[in-house]
Amino acid sequence: MTRLGPCVGNSWDVSADAADLTRPAPTPRPVSLTAQPKRVTFDLARTALIIVDMQNDFCHPDGWLAGIGVDVAGARAPIAPLRRLLPVLRAQGVPIVWLNWGTRPDRANLSPALRHVYDPAGIGGGLGDASPRTGARVLQASSWSAQTVDELVAEPDDIAVAKHRMSGFWDTPLDSILRNRAVTTVLFAGVNLDQCVLHTMADANFLGYDTLLVEDCAATTNPGFCRDATLLNVRQIFGFHFLSTDLIEAITP
Repeated sequence: MTRLGPCVGNSWDVSADAADLTRPAPTPRPVSLTAQPKRVTFDLARTALIIVDMQNDFCHPDGWLAGIGVDVAGARAPIAPLRRLLPVLRAQGVPIVWLNWGTRPDRANLSPALRHVYDPAGIGGGLGDASPRTGARVLQASSWSAQTVDELVAEPDDIAVAKHRMSGFWDTPLDSILRNRAVTTVLFAGVNLDQCVLHTMADANFLGYDTLLVEDCAATTNPGFCRDATLLNVRQIFGFHFLSTDLIEAITP
């Protein structure tokens, strides 16, 4: 018999004359840690980490945001804690999903409303236009602008998903990928916390996933009250938030 499927929890045994459609249950690997608004336990065997928009245009000193006068120090804050957390999660077999803006060169699937967000006067400088510092096309797929910052390196087994809305679930394969991996719990990190991270987390929650924010691995370039309001919404509506240091301590023997 040969096993077909992306993971233990979603696989069949097959041969030339038989197929066993019963899916073996993965061995639970519960982890419990301090969180807000209460202590939380979840199963690492059914968990994935989604890292949102840790891209040059948002986080690099020569990127698009920096080029239009935004202080990107806040957007760079998740880099160090993510560098510490990622090896720990990979060692536990937790899938890592890099969810990045990656718009079409022809911008054919971008609505006028979305383009207006980044180009309110219609004079350029928004999605797909030339970045003022590098000339690279803003958040265009395969451009330098859309690449993940050099300090965060994807491994061959990591998963990359391109998005073209604030939510990574809208018109992308993200939901199918998570369900094929038998994921029920999603950890969130990245930027901007109060925009793409929050909207993706909200959609994940609405789709039935358990949603948890790794708060020191998420940040925003907006004022502090935006972060405070987002954390309030997370713990009141969408689930839980906690520090990566507490997660590492809970996982590490």
